[in-house]
Amino acid sequence: MAEEKNTATVDETAGAEETKKATPQKDQKEFLENFDWDKYEEGIERVDESKLEEFEKLVAENFVDTADEEVVEGTVTYLTDREAIIDINAKSEGVISLNEFRYNPDLKVGDKVEVLIDIREDKSGQLVLSHRKARTIKAWERVNEAHDKEEVVNGYVKCRTKGGMIVDVFGIEAFLPGSQIDVKPIRDYDQYVGKTMEFKVVKINHEFKNVVVSHKALIEADIEEQKKEIISQLEKGQVLEGVVKNITSYGVFIDLGGVDGLVHITDLSWSRINHPNEVVELDQKLNVVILDFDDNKSRIQLGLKQLEKHPWDALGDEIKVGDKVKGKVVVIADYGAFLEVAEGVEGLIHVSEMSWSTHLRSAQDFVKVGDELEAVVLTLDREDRKMSLGIKQLSPDPWTDITTKYPVGSKHKGIVRNFTNFGVFVELEEGIDGLIYISDLSWTKKIKHPSEFVAVGDTLEVEVLELDVDGRKLSLGHKQTTENPWDKYEEEYGLDTVHTASISEMVDKGAIIEFNEDITAFVPQRHLEKEDGKKLGKGEEAEFKIIEFNKEFKRVVASHTAIFKEEEQRNVKAAKKKAAAQAEESKPTLGDANEQLQALKDKMEAGKKK
Repeated sequence: MAEEKNTATVDETAGAEETKKATPQKDQKEFLENFDWDKYEEGIERVDESKLEEFEKLVAENFVDTADEEVVEGTVTYLTDREAIIDINAKSEGVISLNEFRYNPDLKVGDKVEVLIDIREDKSGQLVLSHRKARTIKAWERVNEAHDKEEVVNGYVKCRTKGGMIVDVFGIEAFLPGSQIDVKPIRDYDQYVGKTMEFKVVKINHEFKNVVVSHKALIEADIEEQKKEIISQLEKGQVLEGVVKNITSYGVFIDLGGVDGLVHITDLSWSRINHPNEVVELDQKLNVVILDFDDNKSRIQLGLKQLEKHPWDALGDEIKVGDKVKGKVVVIADYGAFLEVAEGVEGLIHVSEMSWSTHLRSAQDFVKVGDELEAVVLTLDREDRKMSLGIKQLSPDPWTDITTKYPVGSKHKGIVRNFTNFGVFVELEEGIDGLIYISDLSWTKKIKHPSEFVAVGDTLEVEVLELDVDGRKLSLGHKQTTENPWDKYEEEYGLDTVHTASISEMVDKGAIIEFNEDITAFVPQRHLEKEDGKKLGKGEEAEFKIIEFNKEFKRVVASHTAIFKEEEQRNVKAAKKKAAAQAEESKPTLGDANEQLQALKDKMEAGKKK
C-alpha cells in the first residue's frame, strides 16, 4: 500500500506538473476534458464534477492569454532600482526595465500599465515584458483612430527641425510643418518648444511610419466662422481693431480676426514715408477704418491716417501768399522738390522756381532730400490742398537792372550752357542767359551746327546785340567781338583783281580754289577753260580773276578763262572803236547835206516850170 501511495503520489505529482504547465495555455480546457482519469483511478480520490467546473471558471477568469503582438494591461507590483515587476495574471510575473518609464518619473506600485510579451521565458525562466512596444502599438492605434475620426489630440513639442517642429503624440514623433503652426506667419519657432498643444492628425504614411500634424487646422474652422460673421457686417467707414500681420514695401496687411485687409502705404500717414515700417511694426494692435472692398468682400482696403484730422485742416490761417515758410525736402523729382512745411503739409518747388536762370536743369542740381530750406509761398489752395513755393524769390531778380549791367554794345564773358540747331545759349550770370545765333558765331567759318565751333562749358566772349527787358530775352554775338576780316578782303579780293591759286577740289559744276584760310572761291566749269581749249584739273596752279565778291554771303566766284579772253575782248573793243571811227569819217557833213538838198530843191522847181 505504501508503495502504491508513493507511486500515486509520484504520478499525481507528475500529473500536477503537467497540468500546471498546460494551465496557462489556450488548450487548458481541452487538456482537462481529455485527461485519462481512469488510468489514475486506483489510489486517487475522484473529484466532484462541479468542483472541476468551478476550477475551470477560475482559470478562465484569472489567467490571461499571452499571445504574441497582443497588448495587455498589467499592474506594477514591485519596483527596484532598475526594474519594475508587472503582474499580468500569467503563470509568472513579468519584468520591465525602468528605462521604458523615463517619460513617467512618478511611476509607483499599483499603477496600471500596458505591456507586450517580449520573451516568454528567458534563461532563468522569467517572463520578459515591454512597455515601450506596447505604447508604440497602442500609439499607432490611437493615431489612426484620431486621423479617421478627425479627433483632436494633445502633443508635446520636443524640438525644432528643418521646416517645422517635432511633436510627441502618444509616444510617436510627428512632424509639425512651420506653415501649420498658426494662421499667421511664425517668426520665432523656439517659443513653442516645450509646450503641450492640441493638434489634428492630417496625414499618415504607413510605409515610412510618418505622421504629420497641424495646429493651424484646429483654429481655421473657428476663424472661418468668425470670418463669415465679420464679412457679413463690413461697412465702409467702419472702424475695426486689427493686428499687423505682414509688412511689405507697398503696404501693411492687417488681421481683422480671420479676415485680412491691406493698408496701402499712402493711407498709413498724412506725411510722406519711404517704407511702412516707419509707421507700424509686426504684431502691433491698431485701429483701422474700412475704405472700400470688392463685391465678394475678399479684398478689403483699409486706412490708418483717415482716423486722424487732415493736417491741412490744422494749417494756420496766418499763412498766405507771399509769406516765407521753412521746411524739409522730403522728395525730389526731375521737375521739382516737395518741401514739408508742417507734418503732412507739403508744397512743390518747381525747378523753374529754384533759380532765375532760364536754362533748364534738374532739381537735384539745387537741393537734396533732408535739406532744411526757406521758401516763399507763391500759390495756396486750401480747398484742393495744394501749395506752390519758390526759393529764387529770396534773392533779387537779376533782370531788374539788366539795362545797366548789360547795355547793347557792351562786351562780356559767358559760359556755354546748351546747344540748339540754330544757336548757342550762353549764361552771363545766374539768371541771365543769352542766345548767340549760329550766324553770329564766326565771320568766316560756315558752321552747320554749334557743336562744330564750341562745347558745353566753354567760356566765350560775347557782345550784347539786342535786349528785350519785357520778354526777358538777350541776343548776343561772338563774332562781333573781333574785327570783320571781310572788310579787308573786300579790297584785296575785290572785283577784277587777279590772284594765283591751285585747284583744291573738283565739284559737279566746277572747282574750288583757296586763296587763304578764310577765302574760298568757286570756279564754274566754263571758266576753267585754258587758252588752248583744255580745262584745268585738280592740283593745277593758274591765275584767276575775281568776277563776283559778296561780303554779306561770303561768296567769291573766280575765272581763269577771263584772264586770256580779256585781251581778246580788248582787241574786239579796239576794232569796234576803229570801225566806228571810220564810219564816222565817211558820214556826210551838214553842209554837204544842205547843198544836196538845195540841188534837189532846184531840180524839183525846174521841173515844175516845165
